[in-house]
Amino acid sequence: MKRRAWLTLGAVVLGGGGIATYAAASPSTDAGAGIEPKRPVKVFDLALKGTATGKRELPRTETRPFSLLGVSWTGVTKPLEGKAQVRTRSSETGEWTGWQDLETHIDPPEDPDERNGARGASEPLWVGPSDGVQVQVVHEDGTTSAGLPKGLEVNLVDPGIATAAEQRDAAADPDPAAFAEDVTGTPTPTASDTTSTSATPTETPTTTATATTSAPASTTPSPTPTPTATATTPTAPPSTVPEPPIVSRAGWGADESLSPDPSDYNADVKAVFVHHTAGTNDYSCADSASIIRGIYAYHTQTEKWNDIGYNFLVDKCGTIFEGRKGGVDLPVLGAHTYGWNRESAGIAVLGNYNDVGASSAALTSVARIAAWKLGQYGVDPSSTVQLKAGATQKNLAGTSFTAGSLYTFNRISGHRDGYATECPGTTLYGQLPTIRAWAAGPVQGLKLTTLTGTTLSGSTYYTKGAITAKWSTTTPGSLISKFELLVDGRVAATAAGTATSASTTLAAGTHKVAVRAVHQSGKTDAKSTTTALTVVADTTAPVFSTTPKITLRAGTVETAAVPVTLGWKATDAQALKQVSLLSPTTATFGPTTTSSNRTAKSGSASTWSMKAYDIAGNTRTSSPAYTPMILQETSATKSGSWTARSSSSYLGGKSYSSGTKGASLTWTFTGKSAAWVVSRASTSGQAYVYVDGTKVATVDLKSTTTKYRQAIWTKSWSSSAQHKIKIVVVGTSGRPTITTDGLVYIK
Repeated sequence: MKRRAWLTLGAVVLGGGGIATYAAASPSTDAGAGIEPKRPVKVFDLALKGTATGKRELPRTETRPFSLLGVSWTGVTKPLEGKAQVRTRSSETGEWTGWQDLETHIDPPEDPDERNGARGASEPLWVGPSDGVQVQVVHEDGTTSAGLPKGLEVNLVDPGIATAAEQRDAAADPDPAAFAEDVTGTPTPTASDTTSTSATPTETPTTTATATTSAPASTTPSPTPTPTATATTPTAPPSTVPEPPIVSRAGWGADESLSPDPSDYNADVKAVFVHHTAGTNDYSCADSASIIRGIYAYHTQTEKWNDIGYNFLVDKCGTIFEGRKGGVDLPVLGAHTYGWNRESAGIAVLGNYNDVGASSAALTSVARIAAWKLGQYGVDPSSTVQLKAGATQKNLAGTSFTAGSLYTFNRISGHRDGYATECPGTTLYGQLPTIRAWAAGPVQGLKLTTLTGTTLSGSTYYTKGAITAKWSTTTPGSLISKFELLVDGRVAATAAGTATSASTTLAAGTHKVAVRAVHQSGKTDAKSTTTALTVVADTTAPVFSTTPKITLRAGTVETAAVPVTLGWKATDAQALKQVSLLSPTTATFGPTTTSSNRTAKSGSASTWSMKAYDIAGNTRTSSPAYTPMILQETSATKSGSWTARSSSSYLGGKSYSSGTKGASLTWTFTGKSAAWVVSRASTSGQAYVYVDGTKVATVDLKSTTTKYRQAIWTKSWSSSAQHKIKIVVVGTSGRPTITTDGLVYIK
């Protein structure tokens, strides 16, 4: 399917009398199977002119599309002793930004050959898709341009479209500005600026690739293959730690025609310098490849370097990109830290970290790439090293260096440690100790957070056998080789460095359980192993040493609610957790409780089911059945004079009363618990109680208030058997009468 487009031709008169013609290619709605054609990287240079106030400027000027810019000047060793500021217009919203300062104190090339023809320049600033720019450069005293270098110009970089992902994204959301093509290469000022522009800006268009496409972009993240070892190309040594994933130059769309010179190599990598690229932190990680292409074009086309200066770049999402060509596993000479490039590698984090810190993902990747590069030469990232100064200068802190002399640096240092610059930003500089610790090891902040499959009692954990240990660390998992689950000091399970848990099954008995973290460097220390926890593996269920049983107790007797005491005793070989009543009602009791007052329905069997739990989770259930029975007084054998009484307050509606001394009632039953039920009043008398022919008690029925159906006396036995209960009227003086309401027993 072919893409259709049409051209719009026009012309505009510039303030200085020049005429700029242009042609805009408008996209059709047919996106050619959803793939946008590749577009080459381009750099456009606009000269800054002097003004009556002594500053150099470019008024608001409409331009071709760009996303990155900087200011450059003639003479790479000439510093810009002033302030360079820019404003840009978004091609998406049409809004102008506020003024943004450019970082102008940057390193010149260290290699004399690379300084030939190079220009002084600010750090490039990523501004996102833009189509207008305004620039001003003012000398430090703010009043004169006499001290400003010659050849000042603003350099605009359009990173183009180079990767397959960018082609798809551009097709999904086409930007009309992406199709603009200025035929003459002369910028078009806005209508409001055409009469106020003091000098017409000139433009020298510099196309950084062929007119139609950039170099093909790879879809794989693999770094560029290592060149074959020769007399000038060293052999890549193995590292003590794994190589992290690295997006190749082809992966971010590098046009290799921009850096035709062969790579130069150092003898080794003794240190790593961390940088930031400055600019915005608000970029999307989907734009990282474009940003790096912009920096690459700026370094090679504006500053006239032979390649991008950094050896590696890292975005805020933690993606690592190959920088300067020559092989990621070789000691490629970079151009990142003036005076110290000959013994080091440079890693730049995309963004500005003066006021905010780099993301954890970015710090992790910087630590990984630094550890890998230093590990190729057997270097501990937490150590220090003496580097030979390649230039006489001072760093940001004012430390003086003399070319040829040795000075001590951290193996992972900041750009500002070697050069007078704010880079890598104050906040990121403060994060370097974290990077060193993560890169060097051992693992930090290891905590055993939970031990699932167990129950904690006091300081001891109990389990039936299967456990899962869960942990956390402050060191990122990608820098950890493995975790080991230790049982009694021996490895019971191993998990990957990115894992957060491991499981095992313990044999019965008492054990010590801990977790050990091994850094990718192999380092461990005392803090790399958690404090051992005591874990008891118990597979034996609790036992009921006393089977649950009910016995009668004192209280008011109802046909459907006979007062009883539920008693039991459960034990466990390790630790009893609780005992639960499951039926005929529910309740939960602590491990030391052995009885509970309940009620039971008379005349029918009830199952009293109880379940004992130990702390490990083992259980045992016991479910005996019992039947409370009510024996009316009519079922008793009488002796002496008794009077029947009727009332709904009595059990069964009837009772017996007697005031005759020696009158008796005798009940015979088979059971294991019995209770005599009476009515009580202030005039009630006393009775003797005999059990199986033996007098066991004298019971006084007197009460200040009248009460009915009262179980006043109880007796229980260890087992069920036939028994006789006899009550005898005492004939108490002044209150001889007693009223009996029957006998209750447990069948």
